[in-house]
Amino acid sequence: MAAKQPLTGIELVDCAKANAQQGVQEAAKLCGYGDHISDFQSALKKAGADMGVKLDELDDLITDQFIAQRTPVMDVAPVVDGTTSHL
Repeated sequence: MAAKQPLTGIELVDCAKANAQQGVQEAAKLCGYGDHISDFQSALKKAGADMGVKLDELDDLITDQFIAQRTPVMDVAPVVDGTTSHL
């Protein structure tokens, strides 16, 4: 659900991080900035600076842990006598 008014501060950073995978246009809309992408990016940089964190772009909020959680994992096991061995 999109915010009714533009978010700021930690609320903006939380919203942007939660929606970063969807891209800057969708994150801006959901964080209350509509189609005002540059306003969203400026507010996000300011919110980061206020927190002591440098945010150059939305992708800075996508952590390796978040990527690992979203990446499908395939189990690999040896085949013994035509069946998969479960370790």
